[in-house]
Amino acid sequence: MKLYAESVARFQGGSPYIYPLYGLGELPQGFARLSAVYGGTYMLDKPDCKVEFDDEGKACGVTSEGETAKCKKVVCDPSYLPDKVKKVGKVFRAIAIMRHAIPNTAESHSVQIMLPQKQLGRRSDMYVFCCSYSHNVASKGKFIAFVSAQAETDNPETELKPGIDLLGPVDELFIDTYDRYEPTNDSSSDNCFISTSYDATTHFESTVMDVLSLYTKITGKTVDLSVDLSAAEDDL
Repeated sequence: MKLYAESVARFQGGSPYIYPLYGLGELPQGFARLSAVYGGTYMLDKPDCKVEFDDEGKACGVTSEGETAKCKKVVCDPSYLPDKVKKVGKVFRAIAIMRHAIPNTAESHSVQIMLPQKQLGRRSDMYVFCCSYSHNVASKGKFIAFVSAQAETDNPETELKPGIDLLGPVDELFIDTYDRYEPTNDSSSDNCFISTSYDATTHFESTVMDVLSLYTKITGKTVDLSVDLSAAEDDL
């Protein structure tokens, strides 16, 4: 509740949430621009990336298309280093395309719903998120809803039904299963800093905590969010 109240007060608009126009793809784009300001290089769509290691087992570069970029540390998701992660579960996700807001939400164009595990008779919560054409993520008049939950059976349709039923009529519905992985390596020994797979939450709180943890492991410092980035923003 404390986090919710502080988030509501953070920006004008009365919502504790913010969402980038044109979708989450704008986040890495924003990173690329800010990285360039500080001399970083951003290479898109590089195929078959292989992490290289020296004789001591420490990451020393990444090879793609016959070219190797040398480095002292590698930061990546589990898919790049499958031998250094373990499977810890699965997540069920449904994506629905609709022509209306979620019923009983005051025609809201953005909605975050959390279904408590006790209410559903589950061991974990279920999450529903909806955004729309007003966020420039869908065609005019279209809404996109996401329903996700930690897998507790092998039947995603049945498990996600309580969340999907809240959506009302849908034009298209896509359901898929995603494996979740966590790193098993000692990053201080191999200089590989691996993130944890996305979980079922749709508010990214766990993802943010993972990023903050990685930052501390990589730098030995705590993230300072009080830094004035106005100068860098002026250059974007």
